[in-house]
Amino acid sequence: MKPDTIAVLDVGKTNKKVLIYDLQFNVLVSSTESFPEIEIGGLQHEQPEAVFSWLCDTLANFSKKYAIKAISVTTHGATIACVDDAGNLTAPPLSYTNTTEPGFADEFYSKFGTRDHLQEATATAEVGDLINAGKMVYYLKKNFPAEMDATKWILSYPQYFGFKLTGSAGAEPTMLGCHSYLFDPHKHTYSEVAEKLDVVDKLPATVNNSWESLGTVSADIAAKTGVDPGCVVTYGLHDSNASLIPYLISGSKKFILNSTGTWCVAMRPSEKVAFTEDEIGKLVFYNMDIFKNLVKTSIFMGGLEYETYMGVLKEKFPSKELPDFDGDVYQSVVDKCSEFILPSVTKGTGIFPQSLPRVVDGDTVVGLEDLKAAKDAPAFMEDFDRTCAVLILSLAIQTAKAFDYADIEDGDTIFVEGGFRHNQPYLTLLKALYPASRVCTTDIKEATALGSAICGLALLENKRPDELTTAVEIGAIDVEAAPALDIKAYMDKFVALTEQ
Repeated sequence: MKPDTIAVLDVGKTNKKVLIYDLQFNVLVSSTESFPEIEIGGLQHEQPEAVFSWLCDTLANFSKKYAIKAISVTTHGATIACVDDAGNLTAPPLSYTNTTEPGFADEFYSKFGTRDHLQEATATAEVGDLINAGKMVYYLKKNFPAEMDATKWILSYPQYFGFKLTGSAGAEPTMLGCHSYLFDPHKHTYSEVAEKLDVVDKLPATVNNSWESLGTVSADIAAKTGVDPGCVVTYGLHDSNASLIPYLISGSKKFILNSTGTWCVAMRPSEKVAFTEDEIGKLVFYNMDIFKNLVKTSIFMGGLEYETYMGVLKEKFPSKELPDFDGDVYQSVVDKCSEFILPSVTKGTGIFPQSLPRVVDGDTVVGLEDLKAAKDAPAFMEDFDRTCAVLILSLAIQTAKAFDYADIEDGDTIFVEGGFRHNQPYLTLLKALYPASRVCTTDIKEATALGSAICGLALLENKRPDELTTAVEIGAIDVEAAPALDIKAYMDKFVALTEQ
């Protein structure tokens, strides 16, 4: 007899995965494929139809050995699909990486509300040209009016795949509540932007729980994949919010999740939308978790900054690797208080959007482009270990500011997952900055897929995810106590320099 399982479709920006979980959350088998953006007519497109075809082929292969009882879908954010009644794409599946024409953003905000107003009204900051789904809808209506007129449903990306599997259109909070401009977190309804865009009738009428049933697979899908016709499909969810689920259901009450990668994402459960004056205009916003509770979030491109500057250093020191924390070196940099690596590699993003990427050494200032072109470099960059210390200090300070914006409180547990969980000096600095908090790394593999699998099991057992009897263990490794290091003066000067 084939064992009962849950299939998870995890759609990252480039890599797509299908993972088969047993009912104790063990991964039994998985498959990964790459579907990068493609250019059509000068615009970058996602490939949802190709992804779905691959998904069906993969399910057909896995269903020979496993009884797939539920399918749960999680995807990256900021992507929508416009479809007809049959689930066929009506408008181009544009990538959020496209650049709009000059004046587009200002036109959007003149029609639908100022940046500051929409940040407070929809708990959403401006994130790039088309990363806000409301701006994507407006762009499509402007540039593809006939295609949008032919659209029956505007679906968030997980719900597109759910529609293809079941034939049912749905919506859930984690995608709508993730910097979309389309949802009002104060009223839990579609926003004034959705109303002014005149698309509320193209959005699913209700916003359901992520773990509830969108429906069973259609007869056509069951025949194509070999999956049992009774296989249920969840509403699906956003990837960052999926990775939050194990922490939400594990009993942790006061914590901040520091998910590190190209984007470093600080997330903390919250009770109400409240921005300080300093947070307006920065990448500070609120997600909604699967329980429709607010999650205050602040992001910056920490991984990209790390890779960029380490890449510059590798040109000069090709055989060297990031050194472990050396208290004497860090103390020397902090005491001297004149050597800085300042954000942001992608200008206008993050929590210091006004800052220009540059390296400062006293009165010497070298812009990032000149540094990358090897036209100039400050004196301290002749010392590899010292430069690494300056870089890690920069990342730790940006993280601390992100934590502040996410409303960290004394004693919160700080969970670090992703690439920086292997960055020993970074972790040591975090512990030095937060001596009253437990700072720990986690060993959760495929955290996004696990969160999605939890939703699949909740559907099968007709329970909320936090009512499941199957325990989710978070293997946390505490960061060792850090040496005393008072970096307040250094941090104050760092922040002041970002404003110059």
